[in-house]
Amino acid sequence: MVDAGVPSDAGRGGPTFTIRHATAKDSVSIRRLIESVGINPTGLRWPRFLVAVDGKDGVVGCGQLKEHAGGMLELASIAVQPEYRGWGVASAIIRRLLASVERPVYLMCRSGLVTMYEAFGFRRLPYDDMPRYFQRVVKLAGLAEYFAATGESLAVMKLD
Repeated sequence: MVDAGVPSDAGRGGPTFTIRHATAKDSVSIRRLIESVGINPTGLRWPRFLVAVDGKDGVVGCGQLKEHAGGMLELASIAVQPEYRGWGVASAIIRRLLASVERPVYLMCRSGLVTMYEAFGFRRLPYDDMPRYFQRVVKLAGLAEYFAATGESLAVMKLD
């Protein structure tokens, strides 16, 4: 069962999971999950995370809200184990994280994920509308090379 009224998709035959605040014991599982899905592991602080847990597999998904200078919030580190994708795990985590904060909230993602985040009300920002922090990240040569190799681009999005 998913707490706080966020339904899992178990009724469709999918996994049953619970969304809860991370504990210190979850920190290793969070890092492993983030690294396994290829997300940059910098800035992982378990107290900022919500985790999805399944009774048999432990942490099956995670996400955090990172605060940047000036109080700017970033939805980050959304990751779900491959075998749990498509069952609403990421959506449940995102809804819970967004319910707990004031707007605006920013995020960075691969261009292939833009549609998923648009469903939550995020909109893609043109470069000139991005906060300076995100403009600097977009300019990083390493990211440009990575995304060029995958055929995707880096999207910065905002939820007002």
